[in-house]
This record gives sequence, structure tokens and C-alpha cells, in this order.
Amino acid sequence: MENSLYVGLSKQVVLRENMNIIANNVANVNTPGFRGQNMVFTEYIEDPRYMKEDISMVLDYGQYQMTDPGPVKNTGNPLDVALIGEGFMGIQTNDGIQYTRAGNLSMNVEGTLVNALGLPVASEGGGSITIPQGATDISIDRTGVVSTEEGVIGKLMIKEFENEQELNPAGNGLYVTDAAPLEPTKTTVVQGKLEGSNVQAVIEMTRMIDVSREYQAVQNMMNSENERLRSAIRKLSERA
Repeated sequence: MENSLYVGLSKQVVLRENMNIIANNVANVNTPGFRGQNMVFTEYIEDPRYMKEDISMVLDYGQYQMTDPGPVKNTGNPLDVALIGEGFMGIQTNDGIQYTRAGNLSMNVEGTLVNALGLPVASEGGGSITIPQGATDISIDRTGVVSTEEGVIGKLMIKEFENEQELNPAGNGLYVTDAAPLEPTKTTVVQGKLEGSNVQAVIEMTRMIDVSREYQAVQNMMNSENERLRSAIRKLSERA
């Protein structure tokens, strides 16, 4: 008799997780290189014991990223880079190389090129890139080669992937994957520009309202079903 409540509860659990994803998208609407996430739903068939009919429930089995590029803006900062195309930039972390589209780079006190989290930007060979003290003319060409007035000092690790959905969000604009990276053939590095988030705030707010209304509708259905069950039990008790 409570199957409808279980179905409604499964839907609410999924809607709550979807709301968390949307809220994270909205929170990162101004984060450089951020890519919005969407939830993937499916039907889950439960086969309860001692029942003739299956129960169709709701299951969230994953999420996928929106791969549309964000808007590219001119910053004039020589350490800012935008990736035009499908590529990702390698970042050194405690868990190995991870990838990002966020090109708001800077130098730490040692002159090492780092991202906004202070993590070293990976060079093509997997090491770091250190800019000599006193360098005044820093240049990053379209392939990611970093130079100063003294010459070439390194090259950014730029990689592409056959399926971008295999890149899993690791937080702070970083992605991790077990997929083999490919050499960049469709990516251009542009210095002095920055790719913004591809999240559209108006669309995400509309989605948030829709999820909220759907959650409330399910709650109203569950309240009505609960009242029906209570009424049925009460009437059966009066007849006993």
C-alpha cells in the first residue's frame, strides 16, 4: 500500500541532488573555465517480494558536463590564457595530473607558473614552468610555448580527449580521468584572454524554479496519498 510513497520519495531524492547540481552551476557562473553539469535520470524497476507487479522508481545514475565553450574576454594580463577548441590544460596536484579550462594563471614567490589555487601548471613533459626572476617580457604562443626575452622556458601541457564526458569533476574547476590524453590538434592557446563560465544564469535559475515546483508537487501527492492511507486504516478499524 505504501509503494506510491516509495516512488515519490525516490523522485524527491533525485530532485534534491539535481537542485544541488544546479546550485553549484549558479555559484560558479563567474568562475573562469567552469563547465556546467546536468543530471542524468533513468527508470529503476524494483521487484518486491510477494508482489505480482514491479515498481517503477526514479534513479539518478550520473551527470554530464555541458561542453559548450564559455565567452572569451580580453584581460590584457600576459599570464592569462584562453583555450580555443577542445583542449584542457594540465595541472600538477597531489593526486597526479588533473585538467582544467581555467586559464587565470600567476607566478608564486619562486617564479613557478601556478593556477588560481596555487597549484603548479604542468609543462609538456609533466614538470613545472619557472619564469626567471626579473623577466619583463613573457610570451605564450598559440601552441602553449612560454618564452621571455631570454628565450623559451617551457611549454604548457595541453591535451585533448576523445570523449570529454569521461572527464569527471574533481572540484575547483579541475577534472580527473583515466582516459588516455591525446595530443592537441584542435586547440589554440590565446594569451591575454580568459574563458568564462559556460553557465547561463537565467537558464539555471529557471531550472531551479522548475525543480522546486516539481519537488513541491511530489510532496503534495505524497501528503494526499498518506491521508488516503490513514483514512483507509481508520475506516477498517471502525469496522473491526
